[in-house]
Amino acid sequence: MADASVIIPKGYEPTDEEEFMNPVMKEYFRQKLIEWRSDLLRESSETIKETLQGTELNKPDMTDRASAETDHALELRTRDRERKLINKINSALERIKDDEYGYCEETGDPISVKRLDARPIATLSLEAQERHERKERVHRDD
Repeated sequence: MADASVIIPKGYEPTDEEEFMNPVMKEYFRQKLIEWRSDLLRESSETIKETLQGTELNKPDMTDRASAETDHALELRTRDRERKLINKINSALERIKDDEYGYCEETGDPISVKRLDARPIATLSLEAQERHERKERVHRDD
């Protein structure tokens, strides 16, 4: 389980050379996920205040109304994607708590540190993700 009392050394970057998912590495990813979630929530809150509440969709000009409705729909889709991303972040935080974070759901092997650093919500190793995407493409083409 990740321990919030673990102190991350200044300038720490996880590497493949250290013990996988040691307490410092877990805390690094936990803090990274929490910060990402906070940023998303703050941006979402600001967007709702600035864009969605201030958007008047009942404009007299048809072109202006269509443009405003398109902007509004795009903003709602973006918020929905962010909501799904926040759910994935919350799941990753749960996996950290349960000592399951960083391991491929398909193979059980460790996910590379570089992959986790680039995509902290990753649940599949790069190889498993590529297999999954190839399978999706084959079925999509059918």
